[in-house]
Amino acid sequence: MSFAPPRSAYIHVPFCVHRCGYCNFALVAGREDLVEPYLNALETELAWLATPREVDTLYFGGGTPTFLSPRQLERLCQLAIRWHPLAADYEWTVEANPADLDLERLAVLANFGVNRLSLGAQSFRQQKLEFLERDHLGQDICEACRLAREAKMNVSLDLIFAAADESLADWIADLEQAVLLRPEHVSTYGLTFEKGTTFWSRLRQGTLRTVSEELEREMYLAAIERLGEAGFEHYEISNFARPRHRSRHNEVYWSGLGYYAAGPGAARYVEGVRETNHRSTSTYLKRVLAGQSPVAERECLDLQQRARELLVFALRRLQGVTRSEFQERSGVALDQLAGCQVARFVELGLLSDDGQVVRLTREGLLVSDGLWPDLL
Repeated sequence: MSFAPPRSAYIHVPFCVHRCGYCNFALVAGREDLVEPYLNALETELAWLATPREVDTLYFGGGTPTFLSPRQLERLCQLAIRWHPLAADYEWTVEANPADLDLERLAVLANFGVNRLSLGAQSFRQQKLEFLERDHLGQDICEACRLAREAKMNVSLDLIFAAADESLADWIADLEQAVLLRPEHVSTYGLTFEKGTTFWSRLRQGTLRTVSEELEREMYLAAIERLGEAGFEHYEISNFARPRHRSRHNEVYWSGLGYYAAGPGAARYVEGVRETNHRSTSTYLKRVLAGQSPVAERECLDLQQRARELLVFALRRLQGVTRSEFQERSGVALDQLAGCQVARFVELGLLSDDGQVVRLTREGLLVSDGLWPDLL
């Protein structure tokens, strides 16, 4: 099977001022001393591409890319576009923390052509921000949006719901505040408790409460309803966009297409092979600066594995999966691959199937994570 060269690239920036209690991402907290070695290692890793690879979408994630100083941020941008020059109609997204996004950093990003800012807002309510161990205030989000507008950037807001002691009215107030800022994109996530985080430990010790499943369902449905009323298209389980403002980069993942990636913990998918770099920033630095591969995991997917992944990614999108397109893309008939599982989920009311398109129902959206293991 032939694979088209990837047209997207992800750069992982593993730095934060501190680690929030719910966070399980590959990052280091308060380690300004590692930024320069990181940039040196990233320069080396990107150079292993040998030739520049043009992309349609470029994404700086983290961690917090705006943790870097303006000078360091400038070097990061230079490295990225040297090895991943941008196509004419590109999307370049940078994740940012509202607390450390200032005029100088934003000017650097704007001068290089960044046109989409993804703000880790999470909430506008001080009590909830403190619970989530965020270091910004609600007004910081508003100011960051204002600065992004002045820089002619589109804005995406990340919001978390189902924090301890949060009421439905509290969550709706967060949604209302987000709508007032008129972002192009909103992502909403129920609070999760990942093993290895302090929230996980507190939950096990009984010092942290969770909201009921029923309340969490109501919150998710409230997001669908309120954002829909405000003109957002619900196009993926957790994502809402104004017309023509979907996350093009994330749609690459959900379409099962290839992408490059660099940095600690970064995962790439090139020519049917998945590779993930070491999550430990110190291990990544040690290996790359010694001229060794940073790859910790490597998997060459066979035809059926690729088809199953493609099915799950496609079902995450509200448009669902079309049988004819799926067979054309995967080389496998959907019913041959997962006909029994699809039929069972249709019977349970979690999927709909009109003979051509299979998609999540409203009830399926609420329990989607429970479907994927059976389909994979």
